[in-house]
Amino acid sequence: MDKLFLILIFLLLGLLLQKVKLLPLHTAQYLNKYLIYLVLPMLSLRLIPEINLDSSLLMPASVAWISFGLSWLLFGSLGRIYRWSSSLTGCLIITAGLANTSFVGFPIVNALYGEEALKIALIIDQAGSFIIVSSLAIIVASIHAKEKSRKRDISKKILTFPPFTFFVLALAMNLTGLRVPEDLNFFFDLVAKTLTPVALIAVGLQLKVNFQAIQSTYLWLGLGYKLVIAPLVMLLLFGWILGAEGLAFQVSVIEMAMAPMITGSIIAITHDLEPKLASLLVGVGIPLSFVTVGVWYWILG
Repeated sequence: MDKLFLILIFLLLGLLLQKVKLLPLHTAQYLNKYLIYLVLPMLSLRLIPEINLDSSLLMPASVAWISFGLSWLLFGSLGRIYRWSSSLTGCLIITAGLANTSFVGFPIVNALYGEEALKIALIIDQAGSFIIVSSLAIIVASIHAKEKSRKRDISKKILTFPPFTFFVLALAMNLTGLRVPEDLNFFFDLVAKTLTPVALIAVGLQLKVNFQAIQSTYLWLGLGYKLVIAPLVMLLLFGWILGAEGLAFQVSVIEMAMAPMITGSIIAITHDLEPKLASLLVGVGIPLSFVTVGVWYWILG
């Protein structure tokens, strides 16, 4: 649990840095680009080639898809029953259905379970969350947007996103037995160590919470699904019904317990799907998830 407090410190540091006027205006975006274009690709090249690819990875590769599909089913049904606006339904499907498996998930998983768990988290994020946010989330947004979006080249967006490109390259290295040269391991490991502080400081810099809006019923419906129901479903489905156990099972549940994904909320906002609610789900969800993830970590033992 002390590792969670260390993570919280980096998040609070990012929040405090919002008050520092000397920082460049787009500091958070610069940090995000550092993570996207350098850290995450290097993590893939360093860790994925060492993974033993077997049937045990089917679970982590599928959990994000199950979570998003269940969110679509749940909020789509509630929207029809209670006659919600299309924009509200779309906002909840996307924002509550996608977990922050990378910028928040990676440092937390790394801190709680170590480097071996980070390999599993990469599978969850790249084979699940990223493809969903680049495809199904955009489809849902287009369906529920007031102004229908033009058709997008989803395949091109996926293939040209650096972390996913290097994830595919790393998989090819795994299958062909290639590894990062040992002389470069020190540099790769050094860059990897910056993941936790940089990612959480960047998240802290971007957090905005409107305390007057936290009474929204829809906010707590979305967070209730994301922080409680989604990980509970994974626990029941894979743990109790299918009898899964071990590190892959623990990481899969913990990753699905993460707060809503920032990128998912951005998709909702850019499609005018209840922008204030989408921002609030992330702004309240991330700090609250440090408590709920701690509870899930304790439950998983």
